[in-house]
Amino acid sequence: MDRRLKFRQVEVFVEITRRRSLKAAAERLHLTQPAISKTLRELETQLGATLLLRDRGGVTLTPEGAVFLQFAQMSIAALQQGLDSIEGIGAGTAARLAVGALPSVAARLLPEAVRIHADRAPGALLHMEDGPHGFLTDRLREGALDMVVGRLGAAETMRGLSFTQLYSEHVAVVVAPDHPLAGTDDPALITGWPVVYPSERSAIRPLVDRALIAAGAGVPQTRIESVSGAFGRNMALGEARAVWFISHGVVERDIAAGRLVALPIDMAATAGPVGIMMRAEEEPLPAQRLFRQSLTDAATALELA
Repeated sequence: MDRRLKFRQVEVFVEITRRRSLKAAAERLHLTQPAISKTLRELETQLGATLLLRDRGGVTLTPEGAVFLQFAQMSIAALQQGLDSIEGIGAGTAARLAVGALPSVAARLLPEAVRIHADRAPGALLHMEDGPHGFLTDRLREGALDMVVGRLGAAETMRGLSFTQLYSEHVAVVVAPDHPLAGTDDPALITGWPVVYPSERSAIRPLVDRALIAAGAGVPQTRIESVSGAFGRNMALGEARAVWFISHGVVERDIAAGRLVALPIDMAATAGPVGIMMRAEEEPLPAQRLFRQSLTDAATALELA
């Protein structure tokens, strides 16, 4: 490896790929566009490979660029963790852990894990984010999150990440108890009602698509795409009378309490593993290991595992 490689060069390359634009990356890093271009050229020269192809539409990764990006992101994330840890030691503060959670985990597993963790690590600072799979895994690769808990995504979305399974869950199709469709097992009838459907970047989207196509119903043409629990619940129970496709964990308590009912549509094909995602090839810090154990114990306590 060329030991003249500089952190600034790696940072510029990652930011360009993140923004898909030299101009946007320059603005984000408070540099001029010529300076960004020069730094990228220096990096490519030192590596002896073209990393990005530039055209009017922005930039695209070459095969060499895609490989280098994976390790560049992990290197920046690891360095940021080191800086944060040193800062925490100097300030005398507890370790901060940033955790991303998909909606079903945020609704069911995470509260129990946090309760268990509070007993083990009093004063630990936890930062929680929720959102769709693609958004959270991007945040994880960038170093903004220390781990993500949720559905295993498609292979291409798991680049540079490890996965440890906790349990398995399926997608439910739910409506209000007095909905005219309550009790129906025919997915074709859904199209006559408003539908809240998994968003494009959610892990469950391709599974739900395949299940409906296999059932002969197809993907609803008129739909609202969202993985928000609050939005979906209000759409299903409010005046919209929507049919809501969502991970079972998000609505488990609503179904048990009778606030929502699951349609008896065969969604077995949507079952899949839920677990802990972390950056691959990176040694977990003590705080990460401890919270990972709290998640495992929470899954056991809730009888999910």
